[in-house]
Amino acid sequence: MEKLDAKQDDHDAELTVIIISYNTVGMTLKAIKTLYANTHDTQFDCVVFDNASTDGSAQAIAAAFPDIKLIASGQNLGFAYANNVVAAHCTTPYFLLLNPDTETQAGAVDALMSFARTQPRAGIWGGRTVFADGSLNIASCWAAPSLRSLFFRALGLSTLFPRSAFINPETYGRWPRDTPREVDIVVGCFLLIRRSLWETLNGFQPKYYMYGEDSDLCLRARAMGYRPMITPEAQIVHHVGASTPRNVEKAILVMKARMSLIQDHWPRWKVGLGLCLMWVWSALRFAVTRPFAASSHPRRRASAERWQTLWSKRRTWLSGYDQA
Repeated sequence: MEKLDAKQDDHDAELTVIIISYNTVGMTLKAIKTLYANTHDTQFDCVVFDNASTDGSAQAIAAAFPDIKLIASGQNLGFAYANNVVAAHCTTPYFLLLNPDTETQAGAVDALMSFARTQPRAGIWGGRTVFADGSLNIASCWAAPSLRSLFFRALGLSTLFPRSAFINPETYGRWPRDTPREVDIVVGCFLLIRRSLWETLNGFQPKYYMYGEDSDLCLRARAMGYRPMITPEAQIVHHVGASTPRNVEKAILVMKARMSLIQDHWPRWKVGLGLCLMWVWSALRFAVTRPFAASSHPRRRASAERWQTLWSKRRTWLSGYDQA
């Protein structure tokens, strides 16, 4: 892995944009291109950390953007640890974590920086995300998992009533992300944070190898009195999950991350209840989908196989990420 200088020379930059890439060469190039094309009022540096991609990402980025800082890792360090490595060597007042599968729209970064200056109490800021067709992607922010949200999720009611703020509180109900609002969690695909707060929090917890690291960061900031916010004035396109296809391995990591958030942020007396609800959630879906294991319908059969694997590996994800 290329080594960073002791401290990056940030010149007059106010912001460092950090992109962690992994096997998304075309999208990563587009993410960098749109970042520079649509940011006009903010002086920023961009650092791309390539997590041992096998699709020629590092070479293509170096050829297309020779002036940006590129670190080509010889091994996949995961999203959390890679961000920590880059951030440790940057001195700008703000960091912006930007996914490689995003496209920055006009003025998005400028608007986000302006919003941060007017809302310093937030500490962490995010914007509005849309899909490639322009439709709303609600996954720019979430509410923290709760006993209520896990209870309704375990029973399948959050799937039946996805837009109910009471039954599905983690999605904030019908709110279309068209107004500034305080949120529990700003998603790491487009997350702005003050460097001083990042350093106080010691960045991401490395145990969150993939998924959950942004939730943990925001919840730790909230525990200190900060109130993360998002603004609709800063909008990006997010091609969700391009570097992590939907498969059983991803699902296990997501479940592990959720269990770790319960362990790390719930009162001790609630943790056992959370574990039980996660167990019930997977048990019911395993039972419901099991009859489709031999189905001729590919999607039904795939769902059955997925939940069968998740159920068989429940001990793995119910323990959460390692505490080390």
